[in-house]
Amino acid sequence: MISKAQLDTEIELIIANAIREDVGDGDHSSLACIPATAKGKAKLLVKDEGVIAGIEFAKQVFAYVDKDMKVETLIEDGSKVKYGDIVFYVEGASQSILKAERLVLNAMQRMSAIATKTRKFVDLLEGTGTKILDTRKTTPGIRALEKWAVKIGGGENHRFALYDMIMLKDNHIDFAGGLTKAINKTKNYLKETNRDLKIIVEARDLNEIEEILKSDGVYRILIDNFNYEDTKKAVKLIGDTCLTESSGGINEKTVREYALCGVDYISSGALTHSVYNMDLSLKAVK
Repeated sequence: MISKAQLDTEIELIIANAIREDVGDGDHSSLACIPATAKGKAKLLVKDEGVIAGIEFAKQVFAYVDKDMKVETLIEDGSKVKYGDIVFYVEGASQSILKAERLVLNAMQRMSAIATKTRKFVDLLEGTGTKILDTRKTTPGIRALEKWAVKIGGGENHRFALYDMIMLKDNHIDFAGGLTKAINKTKNYLKETNRDLKIIVEARDLNEIEEILKSDGVYRILIDNFNYEDTKKAVKLIGDTCLTESSGGINEKTVREYALCGVDYISSGALTHSVYNMDLSLKAVK
């Protein structure tokens, strides 16, 4: 997994690029009618219900735009919210509040939607011992925010990107000439390059499970697109040899049944690619 320093850098890049994209050479709407010396206060208002996420990110955005802005937090990340709740107040230069407004709202609306969906999966898995994972099926450029939201919602992060974990999927296996060759080549590569990366290998059927188990050094087997009965058989075959992960179109209707098959993890791209933004507003306090 990537380090905190790497994550911090990702967040800084997201903020800088988003402000560049949105503000350009100036917020001329505000510059045209609001004096630079004007001070103001605004509240983050919830117009929906779910799990709030992105408050700490919002603080970083406000600080980036204007280090003198002050935020009073009333509700913490990961809390359940309802229509009418006030999450925080922000106070400072009116121009600065308006400059930061859209980035704060866009990010928090999406992060809250992801956290809300993740919490639903977590609740559905309660008592099974299975953990929900995100995937790389994220919005280009803001992966760090979306994976942060999954954590806020109670889920676990899969690998962050291509560089922090080895994941041998169907195309890797086919291009490499088969399962065993792919695994052996991978272990040799890690040794030659002196890299310490965990190896996950995808299996498409029970025969591939048996072949993977003949090789040591595999951290987790991805049981991909199996039905319930074959998933149970796969878990039994694997035993304590390595960790197990189910994937492949698993949704809120099927996630608990897959968990009851005994897998350690379930990964779902839907956590990040199939959500509807939470309705939030930043309103001036008069």
